[in-house]
Amino acid sequence: MSYAFFENLTQWVEMQKKMKNTFESLYEEVKKGDRLDLILATRAAFQHMIKTLKAFDNWLQDPLILSHMPREYLEEVWEVTYRILMLLLDLDIKHTSAFRDHLEKLQKEGKINPLLASGLASHGREGRREREEITLSM
Repeated sequence: MSYAFFENLTQWVEMQKKMKNTFESLYEEVKKGDRLDLILATRAAFQHMIKTLKAFDNWLQDPLILSHMPREYLEEVWEVTYRILMLLLDLDIKHTSAFRDHLEKLQKEGKINPLLASGLASHGREGRREREEITLSM
């Protein structure tokens, strides 16, 4: 194996440590911030999670990694992945349901912005289509 491969792994670990420290240092500040701060921080976290998940997925497709990864490492990745998945699904179910109910209440009270209300019906169809297109492939 080349030195560059080991160096890349070291750089990835250091970058992840910096990201962890960055998010840890911003956590309380973001909680005290306004809605935009919460949106921006959450989107940044999502983008970094997506990057990290993609990297894990790439690893699990690499023959070099697969042939040398100890089973206990794979078990740990699966256990943590499962817990994260369950937390994410619970969050999605809770918040999607609550937001649906909130929008219905606002609509009944006539409090939906009229410029946005016309998009409510078409947005619902788009969101459903997007969720239905998700498939599992191996």
